[in-house]
Amino acid sequence: MKMKKYTKTHEWVVVEDKVATVGITNHAQEQLGDVVYVDLPEVGREVKKGEVVASIESVKAAADVYAPLSGKIVEVNEKLDTEPELLNRDPEGEGWLFKMEISDEGELEDLLDEQAYQEFCAQE
Repeated sequence: MKMKKYTKTHEWVVVEDKVATVGITNHAQEQLGDVVYVDLPEVGREVKKGEVVASIESVKAAADVYAPLSGKIVEVNEKLDTEPELLNRDPEGEGWLFKMEISDEGELEDLLDEQAYQEFCAQE
C-alpha cells in the first residue's frame, strides 16, 4: 500500500514496503525558484530523522533538505546531476531526490497528510 506524507520542512514521502521515496514539495520549489544544482546524499549513508541530507541551490537561495525519517539511503536520483530543473518541472514525480529504507515506521505518525500540509502552508 502506497502512502504519501509531508513534513513541515516541505519534503514529501511516498512509502511502499518499508522504502520511502523523498522529494521536495511543489510549494518548496515555488519558494526556491529556478533550481541550478542539487547535492544528493551518498548511497549507504545512515541518517536520522531531521538530519540535513541534501541541499538544493537555486538562482534565489540555497535550501537544506532534511531526512523525514530515520533509515539508510538506498538510491539517489542521478538525473538531477545533469537536469536539476526536474525539481521545478516535476517536484513530486520525476524530480524525487532519494530513496531510503525506513528503520522506524513509527516515525511516519509524525508526518502530515496532504490536507494538514495544505493547511500548514496556508498559515505560513
